[in-house]
Amino acid sequence: MERAQELINGIQKGLLQWYDFKSESRVLFIGNENTPLAHMLSEKKLKATCVLLDMLPDEEWQQEHDRYFDYIICIQALELQKNPTEYLEIFYRLIKIDGTMILGMNNRMGIRYFCGDRDIYTNRCFDSVEGYCRAYSKKEDAFQGRSYDQAEIKRMLKMAGWEQFCFYSVFSDLRNPTLIYSENYLPNEDLANRLLPFYNYPHTVFLNERMLYEDLVDNGMFHQMANAYLVECTINGKLSDIDHVTCSMDRGRERALFTVIRHTGTVEKRAAYPEGRKRLSLFIEHGRDLKAHGISVVDARIENDTYVMPYVKGEVAQLYLKRLIRTDTCKFLQEMDHFRDLILQSSDIVKEDIGNGEGAVLRRGYLDMVPLNSFYIDGTFVFYDQEFCEENYPANAIITRMITTFYSGNWELDKIIPIEELFARYHLTPRISHWQEMESIFLSKLLNAEQLGIYYGKHRIGDENIHSNRQRINCSDSEYRKIFIDIFKETDTRKLILFGSGYFAKKFLTLYEKDYPVYAIIDNNTDRWGEKMNGIAIQSPEILKQLQGDEYKVIVCIKNYASVISQLESMGVTEYSIYDANIGYGRKQKVHIAQKSEKAAPKKYHVGYISGVFDLFHIGHLNMFKRAKEQCDYLIVGVVTDEGVRSIKRVEPFVPFEERIEMVRSCRYVDEAVEIPLEYNDTREAYKLYHFDCQFSGSDYIDRPSWINNKEFLEQNGSTMVFFPYTESTSSSKIKALIEKKLM
Repeated sequence: MERAQELINGIQKGLLQWYDFKSESRVLFIGNENTPLAHMLSEKKLKATCVLLDMLPDEEWQQEHDRYFDYIICIQALELQKNPTEYLEIFYRLIKIDGTMILGMNNRMGIRYFCGDRDIYTNRCFDSVEGYCRAYSKKEDAFQGRSYDQAEIKRMLKMAGWEQFCFYSVFSDLRNPTLIYSENYLPNEDLANRLLPFYNYPHTVFLNERMLYEDLVDNGMFHQMANAYLVECTINGKLSDIDHVTCSMDRGRERALFTVIRHTGTVEKRAAYPEGRKRLSLFIEHGRDLKAHGISVVDARIENDTYVMPYVKGEVAQLYLKRLIRTDTCKFLQEMDHFRDLILQSSDIVKEDIGNGEGAVLRRGYLDMVPLNSFYIDGTFVFYDQEFCEENYPANAIITRMITTFYSGNWELDKIIPIEELFARYHLTPRISHWQEMESIFLSKLLNAEQLGIYYGKHRIGDENIHSNRQRINCSDSEYRKIFIDIFKETDTRKLILFGSGYFAKKFLTLYEKDYPVYAIIDNNTDRWGEKMNGIAIQSPEILKQLQGDEYKVIVCIKNYASVISQLESMGVTEYSIYDANIGYGRKQKVHIAQKSEKAAPKKYHVGYISGVFDLFHIGHLNMFKRAKEQCDYLIVGVVTDEGVRSIKRVEPFVPFEERIEMVRSCRYVDEAVEIPLEYNDTREAYKLYHFDCQFSGSDYIDRPSWINNKEFLEQNGSTMVFFPYTESTSSSKIKALIEKKLM
């Protein structure tokens, strides 16, 4: 947890750590001295005076500090005051004539609020968009704070005497600054690929913010709908010459970087901390190596501990390819082939592609050779920011990353050319899960995903959740319940037919087919007819015409289901529902509890759950089951399959799955033993299926961020997690080690 908090503090410092403060300057910081930004000022050796706005010293102190401060920094504090202009006037008197005031202000017209996020102060949707007309409409309403739009902030500044100022648009927001743009600069990159939105309350978001950035830029609305602003103000001083900043503070002290674009036509990369300065030389070293192999690279140099390169006006390759796939698919595929060839050319090949699915192995694999980190100039791709290099690295892993980064955040492009088509084109399909896992491991380590999992889990939302929220607002309450919630109604007396044969259908079959047998699968894709899923033939929707209307129930297992619903209704089908993969429908079987004697004390939990491999069953497993059963009426134990052990643990189980689950099932403390599906094996999926009151686990997992994150998820849903003391003397790993030692 300490590591996570250090990273979070670093992210928040990133709001201003890139700013060119003059050394030894006097700073009035409006805020607590223990905040990350106050610590950042101290680290920069600035003479900071920290004051809370409500406790701003009296007029005598203000007179003594007339024109005293070089900088005044006020982040999200004016919004808590009913009359911000009053404080802006005070700041005007305290700042030196050539000094600089920096304000951090949330934008009440931020795109996040139109996507359904709750207001940061009222904790309700759309209050800021409506100008708080409902939030503070009554005299008895206590003022909690409010955000302002760009026009309102400008008016307040001018009323207070400030005439020179520049707005910087901040995405995602003041707490999680990732991309910062001067009001005179627009993005020249694919933001859907770069930016993961950050919300006050993600559970109400129903619109995918990432899909809107491009349209905001094209329609001149990007700055007006920024989620927050940094406002740089001066009386008679010089404003910054910075156009854009990219913050990568989630990487930690050794890898955190700022990319800064200046008016002067230069691009700088700075290490956020001294520990990271030595990494800058890697950019130069890697660039030279790539050039030696005939790869075009933007020229750069190291200057005063800063990596400097010219601002390139060429089109970013990501945008070039994105435009191409929409206008000329043949040319798009040719250019992707070209890009793939450059990856293969980028280093010596130490192992040739022999056609077995492994592909070639590169002596030096440059993991960031992707469209996002290159320009398209004069018919070729010119690379930059090649920071990451791995020795003896599979080219296929980089080619996979080339494809997945192109599609990331742009899944509408999958309708034009499915991503699977590119995987097949470059012979990646046989081992695609392995290549994708390599990318996932790389990104997870780089971005400290495990340590920051809880933090981001509270403020980010997945596409499936957005999809579910959108469905709710498209229906009345009764329609929503019938179509999306009570999907298994009538399935006891009717034939169950799935419409769709993709990911959603696969998940449905994996989780629910044992409880709800499927009579048939239908699909509009003629290429799928005759194929089988879980042994069930995929057929034409025309088979519905062979059945009586009261004979079947259709469950639609397609994400974009609107056209299918129209099709069903045109066929006279009235009994249908839609499977939402994000909803936990639970299973059919009810938990049966053996009748207790009247004297028996009630247990703390009703249904308990434990998951594990349970290889080489031992006393530690038995103790856990016994302790769990003492606390719950009904104990369900999930057992990982052999494929799951290989995938998750990366080892071969000693005892086969069927034997392991039978041993668990035979334990007198276990009421039910179940198979954990390979693809849906985490706590969240288990909870959606079994709706248990408590998950039990060994204490060896208690400090793991992923398990802490799972515990928070359970508690948000009315369940919890309990950790039992780990049996130090015995474990499957120790038993295996002893067996292997004696076998050697």
